This record gives sequence, C-alpha cells and structure tokens, in this order.
Amino acid sequence: MSLRLLIIASGLALFGFAVPAHADPCEARRPGQAGVQFSGAVRYVGDGDSLCVGKTPDPNSWIEVRLADFNAPELNQDQGPVGKAVLERVALHRDVTCTTERGRSGRVVSFDHVIARCHIGSQGIGELLRRAGAPEGCN
Repeated sequence: MSLRLLIIASGLALFGFAVPAHADPCEARRPGQAGVQFSGAVRYVGDGDSLCVGKTPDPNSWIEVRLADFNAPELNQDQGPVGKAVLERVALHRDVTCTTERGRSGRVVSFDHVIARCHIGSQGIGELLRRAGAPEGCN
C-alpha cells in the first residue's frame, strides 16, 4: 500500500511542478479600444495570423496582434505551419504600423491578442499574405 501511495505522490509532484509553456513571448499591455495606432518591428510570429510588434528587443514591450484582415489555419491544422512560414517570410523583422479595431464579437481584445490591421509601408499584411499564397480560412 505505501509503494502505491509513493507512486501516486510522485506522479502528482511531477504534474504539480510542470510549468506550462507560453504560447508566445509578447508581454506588453494591449490597447483596449479601437483606433489606437502603434508601430514597431515584427519580433515574433505565432502562427499564420498572429504576430508580436515591438520597438525594442524586450518582449515586455511587444504587443500581441491577431490580424483583422486575414484568417489563417491554426498551427495544429493541415496548412497551419505553411501559414506561419508565409507570415514569417512576409513580415518578420519588418517595420509595421497597426491600428486596433473591433472584431466580430465587438471586442478589441480577443483572448490575449489585440485585433488590428497592420501595414508594411502602404500595403496591408492581409493582402500581402494573399498575394504570397498563404492558406486562408478554417478556425
């Protein structure tokens, strides 16, 4: 009986000390209203329609964005890794300007992302992704 309890306690201890992985390193406070503009370099790409924007290399200053004008498959879906690779090719390390807007739910923040339309120069990232053949849809 005591061996069984030891095994159970060991298993619980293992799970109790497991640290969940962060989905991304973006840690800045997200703007909470529509129409807020922010800019910086794309520092991180989470999947085919989410990225982090920041002016410095410090992840505490990076804002996590869900693109308002493009809907990509999730990473665990068939074309998810392809979508992420295309977004990295199009936007990673490039300077962008983003403007927050309300999503279908009427909210500006969805889960841990701010919904925004982002541009590289005068071109929207959503349009650049379509031209680059990024997979779209799903979710």
